[in-house]
Amino acid sequence: MNKITRILTVVVTCLVVGYFSGIVTRSAIITWYPTLVKPSFNPPNWIFAPVWSMLYVMMGVAAGLVWSQIDFDKEVVKRALVFFAIQLALNDLWSYLFFGLKNPMLAGVEIILLWLMIFETYTKFDKINKIAGYLFIPYLLWVSFAMVLNANIWWLNR
Repeated sequence: MNKITRILTVVVTCLVVGYFSGIVTRSAIITWYPTLVKPSFNPPNWIFAPVWSMLYVMMGVAAGLVWSQIDFDKEVVKRALVFFAIQLALNDLWSYLFFGLKNPMLAGVEIILLWLMIFETYTKFDKINKIAGYLFIPYLLWVSFAMVLNANIWWLNR
């Protein structure tokens, strides 16, 4: 499999995960989320879909670039991709905890684990391919913001 095919495979995988996360959130965004007290810095709802779409594409490109290095250092690349898969699963789980279970506290605990896995994935990707590392920075920053937002929503609605 060539580099482009690997990148496209992971981008599509990330977008599919994002799509299923969106299914979990859709009804709660209309019914439950508007009833919550939110901090003044809460973004408008319309911003989340384009931001997440862009982040999923960037994540996929990053993972594809790393995967394309598997012939040069198989064990290091495999380990990095395991961390990638774990953070992607945790990303999906957060949507279920926050919107599916409507539990900002549990989602708040989980997003800390998600952030740690994203950071670890970033550090592993950066050692393998600098561009892959750079592509993970916006994701890390967005989840940092989401962590603060999640904590504030929990605090305001406890």
